[in-house]
Amino acid sequence: MLKASLGLEFSLSYANSGTTCLSSAIADPPDAILLDVCMPGLDGYDTCRLLKNTPETEQIPVVMVSGLESELEQKAGFEAGCDAYVVKPFSVKTLIEKIKTVV
Repeated sequence: MLKASLGLEFSLSYANSGTTCLSSAIADPPDAILLDVCMPGLDGYDTCRLLKNTPETEQIPVVMVSGLESELEQKAGFEAGCDAYVVKPFSVKTLIEKIKTVV
């Protein structure tokens, strides 16, 4: 449902790991990156740091998505460089609004 709903508003591509996300973003920079905190290999925080410290991707807005809702987790996301942090569960409308805010 999320893919279908976001696909109505945005052009989508997918990466299944932090390293794939980084290489894909360098090869074909997106307007924004929706990044889950919990991923195999590099977690979302490390991936976000890499994106923000790589010249080709540093200006791409990052929206972190997580089931981790504590203030410490959200602070870690913003310290890693994310532009917005959305806590699961969320409404599709809320996510779309967050993405539009950072783009």
